[in-house]
Amino acid sequence: MGGYVPFTKVTTILFRMILRIWAYSGLVLVFCFLVYYLYGTLFAVLLLFFAVTGILYQVQDNLLYNSELPPHSRVYVPIPSTFNLPYESVMTKTSDGIQIHMYFIYQPKDKQKNAPTIIFFHGNAGNIGHRLQNCVGLYHNLHCNILLVEYRGYGLSEGVPSEDGLYLDAKASIDYLFTRSDINHSEIIIFGRSLGGAVAIDLATREEYMGKVMCLIVENTFTSIPDMAKVLLGWRILQYFPLFFYKNKFISYQKVKYLRLPSLFISGMDDSLVPPRMMQELHNRCDSIRKQLLQIPAGTHNETWQLQGYYRSMAVFLQSCRLDNSVHVSFDIKNEKTTSNSIWSDVQTI
Repeated sequence: MGGYVPFTKVTTILFRMILRIWAYSGLVLVFCFLVYYLYGTLFAVLLLFFAVTGILYQVQDNLLYNSELPPHSRVYVPIPSTFNLPYESVMTKTSDGIQIHMYFIYQPKDKQKNAPTIIFFHGNAGNIGHRLQNCVGLYHNLHCNILLVEYRGYGLSEGVPSEDGLYLDAKASIDYLFTRSDINHSEIIIFGRSLGGAVAIDLATREEYMGKVMCLIVENTFTSIPDMAKVLLGWRILQYFPLFFYKNKFISYQKVKYLRLPSLFISGMDDSLVPPRMMQELHNRCDSIRKQLLQIPAGTHNETWQLQGYYRSMAVFLQSCRLDNSVHVSFDIKNEKTTSNSIWSDVQTI
């Protein structure tokens, strides 16, 4: 969910997980043997079961949060000026006292105040510097300011990643934007890709921000972590596991029912990690009266943004968000024509 070289990434994660399980298991087995010797078989078996499930619960973070892939991602964070993007390096504190790092990339001073501002939540690997090439496209095609948010435990941010922690990071980032007087507060856009999509959906459905955000855009994100576990592991038994078994849940398919913002769901149809049907489900469950599903046939999990028509479709969506509710815009990407309609085009394909 935001990785780089799939085989290398998977083997590294599995190796790290095996080492941790091995360390825990040695202690558990010794303890269970002593319990068996003192109290009998049944008690020891039950203890072993709960110990193993406890270990699996704890190592879930290793599978989800890959802040050290690629190597040195916690130390080296590429800077926007490398791509000729003007920026500020920002540290802000979350409500639980964690300092998180962000890049604020701004338009020229004469345009910055009137430009839209995108809050960018990235996937589960790497750091904000690895998204700068994508930001070049957003900057020049959408003429927007960009706030790149680094999760706790990633890049130069403090702390350890967790589901609740990432939600707090998201709240801190948007609260920071509202302290700035040099941006247009009425045109704040929440954007998230992969894991970042789940973070973005949570933020967009929080009541305190619903009237303060122009729209939501999510790309190649999942319905929930339990659903992704079933897809990636392929174990039928997982469908019988209760929700509390999962340390991280990110239940986006329930949250989208409370979305009221204009929402764009961008789905790369060649995504081999997150099944495109999950984006379809999120779109279908979304309760916003202004929603669109943009399907990009050749789009892969991490590279959908590189395809022709991607930025143009986003630009037209943002244009439609600026219009009065009685006037909506649909875009024919093949004929490169924009037309006004009485309703939004619900599903589009490039």
